[in-house]
Amino acid sequence: MSIVTLLPFIVLIGAMFLMTRSAKKKQQAAAQMRNEMQAGTGVRTIGGMYATVKEIHEETVLLEVAPGVHAIYAKNAIGAVLADEEYNRILDGADPIHGDEPVVPDDASSLTAASADEAADKGDKIDLGKTEATAAEPAVDEPAADKAKDTKAAEDTVKADADTVKDEKKSGDDEAK
Repeated sequence: MSIVTLLPFIVLIGAMFLMTRSAKKKQQAAAQMRNEMQAGTGVRTIGGMYATVKEIHEETVLLEVAPGVHAIYAKNAIGAVLADEEYNRILDGADPIHGDEPVVPDDASSLTAASADEAADKGDKIDLGKTEATAAEPAVDEPAADKAKDTKAAEDTVKADADTVKDEKKSGDDEAK
């Protein structure tokens, strides 16, 4: 065999080695984070619940999920150990707005200010691209009338079928007696 035929296999094995190495590093970092956890720190579980660590055991952790409410979780269920500042910010619901960051408005009114001024100039009428029907055009909507007839016929058929089923059920009950 030549090196050219073995090259794809070598590349594939190398890629697999790099992927498993990366995954192992992530697992080791997560295990180290869980082992360095201390009582009193704030954590986020893999399910997204925030809690305070009360006790740490070999494989489990006692978490206080609410004042006076304790739950036992596996250590593997801890997704992140949070800094005190971040944990308190999340629990308090405080949204830190920094003065140097631009504030985005909740609505789009500020983005459409120019078009609002133009609409006011046109007499508060908004052009939707529709024109008013002229008197010469007929105002009859034939497809809607046909649809109404079809709907009525379908309702009559369903009602007749329901009556037939009721009659059959009654006759079956009479025969059973």
